[in-house]
Amino acid sequence: MARYYFDIYDGEALRRDPEGDVCDSPEAVRHEAMYALSFLAKEAIPRTASDTQAFTVLVRDETNTTVYTASLTFAGLWVGDVPIPEPDLDD
Repeated sequence: MARYYFDIYDGEALRRDPEGDVCDSPEAVRHEAMYALSFLAKEAIPRTASDTQAFTVLVRDETNTTVYTASLTFAGLWVGDVPIPEPDLDD
């Protein structure tokens, strides 16, 4: 099994993972990257006033080579006072 490092880029700063995690397959690396993004979505998005945020996980192997990346984008948009039209059920 190999050790992988899950660095986080939040649009402003790159936070390097100093410890890493041991993963036994490429699918395990992918799963850990997805878990990191879901954690960021839960923790970071509600704490900001911005309606746009993007996060990227860059996964490095033991040789410091980037082997996988995954991104998550949040975009919120106020649409104003226009109501959403009801569907026409006669068709």
